[in-house]
Amino acid sequence: MDFIEQIKNQVKDKKKTIVLAETEDIRTLKAAAIVKKEDFANTILVGDENEIQKLALENQVDIEGIRIINPKTFSDFAKLKSTFYELRKAKGLTEEEAERLLLEDKLYFGNLLVKCGYADGLVAGAVNSSANVLRPALQIIKTASDSKMVSSFFLMDVPNCEYGSKGVFVYSDCGMVQNPTSEELVEIAATSAKTFERLVGEKAKIAMLSHSTLGSAKHPDVDKVRTAVELAHRTYPELDIDGEFQLDAAIVPSVAERKAPNSKVAGHANVLIFPDLDAGNIAYKLTERLAHAKAYGPITQGLAKPVNDLSRGCNEQDIAGVVAITAFQCEE
Repeated sequence: MDFIEQIKNQVKDKKKTIVLAETEDIRTLKAAAIVKKEDFANTILVGDENEIQKLALENQVDIEGIRIINPKTFSDFAKLKSTFYELRKAKGLTEEEAERLLLEDKLYFGNLLVKCGYADGLVAGAVNSSANVLRPALQIIKTASDSKMVSSFFLMDVPNCEYGSKGVFVYSDCGMVQNPTSEELVEIAATSAKTFERLVGEKAKIAMLSHSTLGSAKHPDVDKVRTAVELAHRTYPELDIDGEFQLDAAIVPSVAERKAPNSKVAGHANVLIFPDLDAGNIAYKLTERLAHAKAYGPITQGLAKPVNDLSRGCNEQDIAGVVAITAFQCEE
């Protein structure tokens, strides 16, 4: 049983409700059908009932029994509009603009369904950019009270892999924070460690990655990562975190023995913290394509309720997997 199947089994009894807003894309409807068939969560499809059912019928996708909510006919639309207006009026949002956004943008409407308790989480990104997915979440769901920032991660499940946790890794941040400061890298690492331990049930071993291993190269980019490691040791002494490491020193024991023989993280890392978004995004796509890994995400961490992004190259199984992770996050 692969890792995502374990997550599905863990959330089956909870039956969380996850909004799928991109119903113009057949992958979304196929994912909803998978979730219904495997019965590990409930989904809500947002959009016009006739258009959704027509698309499903044309592609022979069975969505019978899956709830569809049309913003134009939703009985509690006024409640959602009022909530949205109160949240954003200080930023200049008018009631007319609130109504227009909720009728025209299914992501805003879906986030309000989550905010107002009609659903537990939301998954999108098969069609929309990360910016379009996360903007309404940051405006409506907002940062959790116990979180200093919102970041993202990919859950990577690499087949036939001896590294990490039997091939399972958390890669962070690969989808949100463009060029984190040393202080931001520390918070990304701390949140990612909690994420890994909740999802995988094992101790996080966190490697702060660089093109340098413990001073082998000199550059301000290396200094940023080295400073982050020093800050992390002071701020979160309970974490197993070390670096700066090149990737091979972080995950390959034989390389770690040569490059970082005194580190208890080197060679055993399962949480990989990348120095910037370029490195993280490139790394997850390389792992996915060349190692035939399953990449779930980018999953957000630090929001008050889970709203998760997708790669626009995803398939319906990927979407269903992120629905399972989102349902798991609802329990936290």
